[in-house]
Amino acid sequence: MTLTREFRRAGCEVDVVAPVAHYPNGRRNLPRREAGVAFSIQCGPYGETIRRVPYMRHLGTSSLARFVDQFFSAVMSVPVGLRGRRPDAILATAPSLPTLATGFALSRIRRVPLIVEMRDAWPDLARDARIVQGSVKSVVERVVEFVQRRADLVVTVTEGFATTLRERGVKNVVTISNGLDLKSIPFLPPPPLHREVFHALYLGNHGKSQRLDVLIRASALLGDGFHLTLVGQGSSRPQLVKLARELNAPVTFLPPLQGPAVIEKYREADTCIVSLRDDWKSFETTVPSKTYEVLAIGRHVTAIVKGEAQRIILDAGGGDVVAANPEAVAHLWRELAANRSRLAASTSGREWVRENADYPNLAVRYMEAISVLIHRDALAPEGRVS
Repeated sequence: MTLTREFRRAGCEVDVVAPVAHYPNGRRNLPRREAGVAFSIQCGPYGETIRRVPYMRHLGTSSLARFVDQFFSAVMSVPVGLRGRRPDAILATAPSLPTLATGFALSRIRRVPLIVEMRDAWPDLARDARIVQGSVKSVVERVVEFVQRRADLVVTVTEGFATTLRERGVKNVVTISNGLDLKSIPFLPPPPLHREVFHALYLGNHGKSQRLDVLIRASALLGDGFHLTLVGQGSSRPQLVKLARELNAPVTFLPPLQGPAVIEKYREADTCIVSLRDDWKSFETTVPSKTYEVLAIGRHVTAIVKGEAQRIILDAGGGDVVAANPEAVAHLWRELAANRSRLAASTSGREWVRENADYPNLAVRYMEAISVLIHRDALAPEGRVS
């Protein structure tokens, strides 16, 4: 959304083809006027055109249900994407894998360049997550690699995955990381030096990729004097709630929060958690998007990550990297509670974000890459991207 704002400020016309806004369980997460109506056209907050497509209702939250939902919306996106003026380029964003096929089809029909934006390390993630199994490449892997190789530009969010794609023969690859609008994120004062309860906070998806059971087990080991708050939703949440009850762990579960409520949770926290499971190789080239927000806001980071994400945390001086096991996490939190001066984050994390992940700067680099693709010369004053 913030990139769209920067594109519009630069004079670009942006058409967005997207499903009616909804949660993975099929329920709308906004009033109908904001969520949109299938096959309707909305004017977005920055003047972009939003063309809504339908989605599958009440399928549940399993991986299969989400894929069916995404596949249905992707198919419906083809006729919607053929409406309106011919764009200068089509940008298809994953992790919704069916969207890649839709983007490829529309780019060929409309005869415009295709930009493939890989927000996750697909198809590697499919094998790590055992969505596909065996030694023979699956249909999913073949389709993703087919589109990646034929795209005019592939955009990754990490340098590590960009290198992986280049090694596989994908030619035109650039890295535009995830980020944030630094002006909208305050820098909070450090937590108090004296506090009876140590507060750990996680905000984000509650899925298989995050292994949040490690956090719950760590909290159960610590008991009194420690508290963990998990904010968000995801396919693993029911199992996590059950585990916390079985272990009598000091854990509070909250639904997704927005705006001032998120800032208030950050303010209450002593440390904020960034977590990815350590047994999936694809996560060595993955950086959770919340990493940048925690660094910018000035909270100590408990980082359960490897590879590129680990390097960023350490380079930014944002916190501690710890192994993905309950004992290691519990040991770190005991140390932090005993020496709370370690929780006073310096401005180094925010400065790292300013230099590497501030959306206005990222948008300039993105527009330059698109402009080179379309015009093969200087940045055009106007363009149209779908």
